[in-house]
Amino acid sequence: MEATTSLLDAAAVGDLVLLDPLTEESLLRTLQERFQRGDIYTYIGSVVISVNPYRSLPIYTPEKVQEYHNCSFFAVKPHIYAIADDAYRSLRDRDQDQCILITGESGAGKTEASKLVMSYVAAVCSKGEEVDKVKEQLLQSNPVLEAFGNAKTIRNDNSSRFGKYMDVEFDFKGQPLGGVISNYLLEKSRIVQHVKSERNFHIFYQLLAGGSAQMLQQLKLRQDCRHYVYLNGESSDLPGVDDAANFRAMQDAMRVIGFSPTEVTALLEVTAVVLKLGNVQLSSSFQASGMESCSIAEPQELQEICELIGLDPGILEQALCTRTVKARNETVHTTLSVPQGYYGRDALAKNIYSRLFDWLVNRINTSIQVKSGNQRKVMGVLDIYGFEIFQDNSFEQFIINYCNEKLQQIFILMTLKEEQEEYIREGIKWTPVEFFDNTIICNLIENSKGGILAMLDEECLRPGVVNEDTFLTKLNQLFATHKHYESRETQNARHIMDASLPPRCFRIHHYAGKVTYNVTGFIEKNNDLLFRDLSQAMWAARHALLHSLFPEGDPQKVSLKLPPTAGFQFKASVATLMKNLYSKNPNYIRCIKPNETKSAMLFTPELVLEQVRYLGLMENVRVRRAGYAFRQLYGSFLGRYKMLNRRTWPRWAGSDREGAEVLLAELPYPPEERAFGHTKIFIRSPHTLFDLERRRQERVVQLATLIQKIFRGWRCRTQYQLMRKSQIIISAWFRGNAQKNKYKQMKRSALLIQAYARGWKSRRLLRELKSQRQRHTAAATIAAYWKGFQVRRAYRRYFRSGASACLANFIYRRLVQKFLVGLEKNLPVSLMDRTWPPPPYKFLANANQELKSIFYRWKCKKYREQLTPQRKALLQAKLCASELFKDKKTLYSKSLQQPFQGEYLGLTQNPKYQKLQAVAKDKLVMADTVRKVNRANGKTVPRLLLLTTKHLVLADPKAAQPKTVLSLEDIRSVSVTRFSDGFLALHLKETSTVGAKGDFLLVSDHLIELVTRLHQTLLEATAQELPLHITDQFSTRFQKGDVAVTIVESPKAGGAVPVCRKRGSHKMEILVH
Repeated sequence: MEATTSLLDAAAVGDLVLLDPLTEESLLRTLQERFQRGDIYTYIGSVVISVNPYRSLPIYTPEKVQEYHNCSFFAVKPHIYAIADDAYRSLRDRDQDQCILITGESGAGKTEASKLVMSYVAAVCSKGEEVDKVKEQLLQSNPVLEAFGNAKTIRNDNSSRFGKYMDVEFDFKGQPLGGVISNYLLEKSRIVQHVKSERNFHIFYQLLAGGSAQMLQQLKLRQDCRHYVYLNGESSDLPGVDDAANFRAMQDAMRVIGFSPTEVTALLEVTAVVLKLGNVQLSSSFQASGMESCSIAEPQELQEICELIGLDPGILEQALCTRTVKARNETVHTTLSVPQGYYGRDALAKNIYSRLFDWLVNRINTSIQVKSGNQRKVMGVLDIYGFEIFQDNSFEQFIINYCNEKLQQIFILMTLKEEQEEYIREGIKWTPVEFFDNTIICNLIENSKGGILAMLDEECLRPGVVNEDTFLTKLNQLFATHKHYESRETQNARHIMDASLPPRCFRIHHYAGKVTYNVTGFIEKNNDLLFRDLSQAMWAARHALLHSLFPEGDPQKVSLKLPPTAGFQFKASVATLMKNLYSKNPNYIRCIKPNETKSAMLFTPELVLEQVRYLGLMENVRVRRAGYAFRQLYGSFLGRYKMLNRRTWPRWAGSDREGAEVLLAELPYPPEERAFGHTKIFIRSPHTLFDLERRRQERVVQLATLIQKIFRGWRCRTQYQLMRKSQIIISAWFRGNAQKNKYKQMKRSALLIQAYARGWKSRRLLRELKSQRQRHTAAATIAAYWKGFQVRRAYRRYFRSGASACLANFIYRRLVQKFLVGLEKNLPVSLMDRTWPPPPYKFLANANQELKSIFYRWKCKKYREQLTPQRKALLQAKLCASELFKDKKTLYSKSLQQPFQGEYLGLTQNPKYQKLQAVAKDKLVMADTVRKVNRANGKTVPRLLLLTTKHLVLADPKAAQPKTVLSLEDIRSVSVTRFSDGFLALHLKETSTVGAKGDFLLVSDHLIELVTRLHQTLLEATAQELPLHITDQFSTRFQKGDVAVTIVESPKAGGAVPVCRKRGSHKMEILVH
């Protein structure tokens, strides 16, 4: 109910439940008056009636969205945003799945209503990058589906030629996650035929108008619409519609949804194939047997189609002009006549487009659907064709009206259910409501054993001659006594003459009125057959998308089983839809078309009344009013009507329910006119509510008069007091002014006398002062000279000696400040930049050096913090090498540029070496090839060295077998030379079991890294540093005794390998380069 509209204005109320009296005339007048003043939305309880204004209204702004956001349904003016907000809040806060059912005939604004619902929900959802992406994908699905599923009709320039149901899925916070779209009964017959002044589907005109010259050339299309038979050879101009701009918008929407450029191209290629199929012309000829056959009249169009889909033209021509019939084990090829050929061509075009549309919906679902496994809340939006009554009604109207019967059934049942649940919830006694139950009509159509659809399927499957006449005869026999079925034969049997019922027709008494259906074409449209030859031809195409649309064309999967009929498929779809709707809380939007000419703000009462009748709005109001026409929370009711009782006005101290009971107890209404629920008060008839409003308005007038009386008295008293206060102030100011003037005159006279007297005294005093000033000036001059003399003498004695130190301190601080400011502007940028500004003065040299040291330590600290653990470990190894060898061994300077790799053997790539690491059974530190010096003759042999965290392994490189496995605890010390060679002596402890033969003499190409890693590993394993001796002479222990080793630098050692020579049994000489 509108808060701003008086309920006494029965012709303009916002809720039709409150109409009194309730008649078709009053309901129609209410809708018309509201429409003429721009209120296109009206309520029937929680049902929204929407009248299409055919122009833009300023009621969908962001401010309006905020006005209806989180607002009570009846607290604001009727609006589509109110039902969208109520559904969204019920889903988010009460965890109830919702569905919004939008119904009405073509041109009533169903598609726009669904867009407004989706845009509102998107606007009030929370923000976020991922959430905005989902919302944008859901909204952008509309332009794509409208391009391929909408067309201009006589009644509507953007008529949906398919039914659409979208489930939008939300998380527990109310944020959209995605959705699923279901489509129903695309009007594919429009592909091959549509009446004059209508258009085919938008996509054909958008493609021709918006496609670039290169795109059209690639698709082998011409821009002129009059060239194509399926477009009726007419111009595509449509006032107010820019097909080129819509095509670009459709392409942008596809990109947002997630279509790849390849998919878009494939989609447009199949669309072009459908358009070009209409231009394939057939010519008639006769075979030698006298049978008529057909052939392609102009092969150019067929050739271009085959180039687009990657198919041999001969295969497609044979599929269009012949038919293969399989009976048992025989295959018969028959030629087709020209009409049969055109039938096959049109059937192929319709099937391609219908399957392409299904693929498009599935592809959109792939992008917007939610991953399984998450608990979700669902809001469904149903935008489906309204009830249709034409001059000539065929199979499509029969199916559409059947769907509307089911929707009417769920509407009545769910409305009654909602009423009953509220009465039970509030503890009000429920009175059963009598209403027309259209279940009998639904059973007439959908009964699986004896319904019209079952009879139609049975007739389509029956062998022998099958036509519409036998189908109609069967219906007449089966439903001869059915009160909702009529035909000429049944009327004749009842001795009723009805000239409005032509032959080959039957009539059904729908809830919205009687509809006469012409059975011509029922069998063909229900079968919806496509010759197997055409399916196999499409499957043979190399075009991936077209190939996927015809899986039944695979010769390996040929089935003689007939596909399900169109009626059977639609019945199953409607059953699934009904099951889905029954599981959700319904919200209804009933759309009404105000005129046939699509004129802005033109209201045709006769047309609207017809829609009011077949939408069942009167019945809906009666159902709503069957119990109690008005219900409201106690608090709101008491707040509005408390002025009608002195006990409740102006404030009520008790509970809201007690206040409402006290208020109504003293009003002259019978007890049956009201009922008190747990949280709401219920009023049975609108008349009682209107009387309450009348009493309230009268009381408001009385209260307003009282307020005006008190206000006027207060205003007069205030004005009198203000005037009296002003008069007193004026009198006081006047008397004060007179006294001031008199005082000023007396003051001027006294001042004049005083001035003469003071002038005489002043002149006498001036003479005396001049004389005194002269004396004082002379004395002051003498005193100044004397004091100056004394100060100068004292300054020379006490202050001149400390002035230089004070001045020096000031100059020093100024120079230091200047030095620091200049140093800040010239600091090195990189760590490797070792330049440093020199000190401008010698006394700053130490400070400058200390600042340089502090700065580089800070820079190094920042650099170390950025290092990765691997890089840090490498630098630590380099640092350890520097501590061990810097300025001690010549080889160290050559190793600075060589990174420590650790693993030089490629153990992971060489499976032969992998078993070596398993011997030590701990972490590998270093793997390298070394040369072992023979203790007997000084010759060297190659060995594989593996250093792990606990062992040092020497192995044979050929057999990859370990020769020596040495524990790190057995190593006593290491000796190396001071030259650039790779020689080292590994001294073992005498207690070592491995060292029985003596110490090891090794030569390594990576000596620095080997000793460094050995030192680090030993330190980590035993917490003891490795004793390292860098010397030219040392003693080593062999099996036969100690041997003195002498290092000699000699040019004879030409290579990198030192030369070892044995000098007796206790001496060895090593020549290094």
